[in-house]
Amino acid sequence: VQLQAFGGGLVQAGGSLRLSCAASNVSIRTYRMAWYRQAPGKQRDLVAAITGGGRTNYLDSVKGRFAISRDDAENTVYLQMNSLKPEDTAVYYCNQGGTVWGPGTQVTVSS
Repeated sequence: VQLQAFGGGLVQAGGSLRLSCAASNVSIRTYRMAWYRQAPGKQRDLVAAITGGGRTNYLDSVKGRFAISRDDAENTVYLQMNSLKPEDTAVYYCNQGGTVWGPGTQVTVSS
């Protein structure tokens, strides 16, 4: 399994970004997919997760601002991030099934 993440970048506070994570070599259909983030000097935290059945859960600080979704036909999971804050600045990682990690994508939110 290979995961590739796209969509990171620099955005002003209040702006939006959409991250994509595309999987290759295996279907994501039955897997729990998740986004984590890690800021410098901090632990890696779960930001959002979605089960194969579509159930979602979120880090408290992003509830109402971020939305995770999946397109199993495209083998891709998304993270729509709205109303971004400087504290959302981190490297964001895609995860499949709790075991497979994609390369991180940097999200920087300027104040």
